[in-house]
Formats: sequence, C-alpha cells, structure tokens
Amino acid sequence: MAHVEKVTFNNRISREFGKTVKQRVGHYFDDNNLSRHANARMVIKTIVLLTIYFGSYALIISGQFPIELMWFLTFVMGIGMAGIGFSVSHDALHGAYSSNKHVNRALGFTFDLLGANGYVWKITHNIIHHTYTNIHGHDEDLEVAEFIRLSPHSEFKWIHRIQHILAFFAYSLATFFWVFIKDYQNFLKPNIGPYNNKNHPISEWIILFVTKGIYYTYMLVLPFLFLDITLLQLIIGFTTLHITAGLILGIIFQLAHVVEETDHPVPNEENMIDEHWMIHEMVTTNNFARNNKFLCWYVGGLNFQIEHHLFPKVCSIHYPAISHIVEKTANEFNIPYNQHDTFFEAVASHYRTLKKFGDPNFSYAETGVS
Repeated sequence: MAHVEKVTFNNRISREFGKTVKQRVGHYFDDNNLSRHANARMVIKTIVLLTIYFGSYALIISGQFPIELMWFLTFVMGIGMAGIGFSVSHDALHGAYSSNKHVNRALGFTFDLLGANGYVWKITHNIIHHTYTNIHGHDEDLEVAEFIRLSPHSEFKWIHRIQHILAFFAYSLATFFWVFIKDYQNFLKPNIGPYNNKNHPISEWIILFVTKGIYYTYMLVLPFLFLDITLLQLIIGFTTLHITAGLILGIIFQLAHVVEETDHPVPNEENMIDEHWMIHEMVTTNNFARNNKFLCWYVGGLNFQIEHHLFPKVCSIHYPAISHIVEKTANEFNIPYNQHDTFFEAVASHYRTLKKFGDPNFSYAETGVS
C-alpha cells in the first residue's frame, strides 16, 4: 500500500453529545455500583464457548466416534470458534474483559489459538477500524477482497455487478485467509492503513510463528497422525470448520457498517472529516436485533456496534443496558441511531447495499449523504 496521509476529525465542534453520553454511561455504572468489565455471566459464557470449541476438538481427537459424527463436530467447532472470537477474544484484545491487563493478555491469546494473530488485529481493528470507520483507503475492514466493493468510493470493476452473490462466498473464506495469508501479509506490509513504515517488535514476530505453528500442529498434524482418516477427510473437516466460522464472522461484522443507513464520509481538501469523531462513529455504525437474547449472548454484543465503538473499553455484556442511554442521548441531540429490529432485516439491508455498490449507474452523491 502506498503512503497514505492520516485523516483527522474536527473535534472542536459538536462536543456536547460526546460529553453528555459519556457522563450518563458513567453514572449508570457508578450509580449501580457496577464494574465496566466482565461479570459472572460473562465468565460463564466464556467457559461455555471455550468448551464448545475445545470440547468438540477433544471428542474428535479421541477417535472414539464414527467419521460422520466427527465431521458434525467440526461444524460445532466452527460455531464455537466464531463465538470465542466475538465474545472472548474481541473483548480481551480491546482491554475490556478485565481491569487486569494480564488477564486481557491471556484471554487475548485465544485469538491466536484460533489461528489468527491478536497483535496485528489490535492494529487493524482496534486502532485503524475504530478510528477511521467506513473511510475508504483507511478502514481495512472495507477491503475484504478485490471482487467485493464495500465502499462506494472504491474503484468499480465489472465483477462487482455480481458481488451480492460472491460476497457471501468470500465471507466464508475469511478465516482461511486469516490463518494462512492475512496475518503474514500485514506483518510484511510497510504501510498498514494510515500507519507508514510500521515496525513490529521481534517478540511479536516470534509469537506469530510460534502460535501459527501450534495451530497448524493441533488442527492439521495431530488429527492426521492419531485418527484413522484420509487426507481428504481431514481437509473436509478443516474446511467445514472454517467455512462455518468465516460465514458467521463475515456476515455479523458487515451488518455493523455496510448497510443502507450508514455513511461513508470523504475527507475534505485538508484531509479532515468535518465532524466530531463520536458523531462520525454514530453515522457510520449500525445496531441490529437488540431484543434477540440468544444473538446478544452469542455475538458478544457486536449487534450493539454503536455502543462498542463509543465505549470499546466496556465489556460487551453491558451493551444491552447502556444502549438505551446512548439511543436516548442521540435522539435528544438529533443524531442518527442506526438500527434494524431483526437480524434478517440487517442481512437484507446489507444485501441491497452490495447490489447498489455493484451497480455502475449507482451514484452515492444522489443518496444525500457524504
């Protein structure tokens, strides 16, 4: 990636919303004598999700079950993998799971044990995506694949005409890409998002190769050595796991920012977004299925992306409660609070957005947003 100038925000304007919503959320925790970090329910959820993933793996590696059941357990592992990523790894890597940095560090390694890399995720997601949300050329989450156009400001290609079909196949391959390609690419890039000539500590290079080696060993080498399976059966099981996890992760993350209601701002000639950063996060972010208790539990509050972007250091277990405070404050200040009532409404909106961005005749300027 070529040298990219950093985008700034005009934080001198519209400060009152941010000040007010921070005060009110702070009062919620103080008045109720609540920690902003994980509670007993979060700990129980963590145990359940880790058990689903590693418990299924233990059953498979025991070799005590028929091949059909072992294959089904790889599907269960995929569900568990996505859940750990949503709830455990995500909160820990944001420093939101615990007030103890060592606990966050330890739980953050669950991400590495799933085949990804927590260090580079904190750069591309915590810093870049959370700061430059939906800004073309900066937000790496908009760059899923060359044949997927998630920003109306990116170059149009003929294949984008069918991206509303291809996108879901691309999402299903997301964790494959993470495990085998993406992390290595990001470590080797001279520039990541707006960060130019980024140097990575030697210790992080070592962690990258050690944890990747551990993952490849327990997921590919040990099953092939200890189980009475063929190479093809191993590949089928590994593929099932990753297609399951990738599709779930890919869809959930896209519903937060690439839907009809969210904005895709363009910096002005001074490379500035002419609005306060917190308002920028409000107009570029979307919630969905806030009343779906199972989904709220499973995706770790990622269906409360607005609250997560405003308060990334707050554990996701608290997002349903503080969402009412954020929504009420946004309404008072006449600031959009984007949301879909159900998961399927959000998926439909994302699908329509893919079709719009894949239409060469679609003009973003005509929508009335920047």
